[in-house]
Amino acid sequence: MDTLKDAKRVGIRNIETEELIVVYPHKPVGTDAEIEKAVRDWYYAQDCAAEEKMRNAVVEALTAVEIESL
Repeated sequence: MDTLKDAKRVGIRNIETEELIVVYPHKPVGTDAEIEKAVRDWYYAQDCAAEEKMRNAVVEALTAVEIESL
């Protein structure tokens, strides 16, 4: 199911705490797989500890409340 391609904004969220780790600064474009790869690649380039954090994280669409708070 394509849930990311229709999202206005996406980010990386901790699976256990559901805390939003980081918001992807670009508009999500492509298939879900392409968007997830782009977000993960971008995050790995930003944070040297990203690999450890990504073990318990997923790329998800932001909620309307999260988008409004940006």
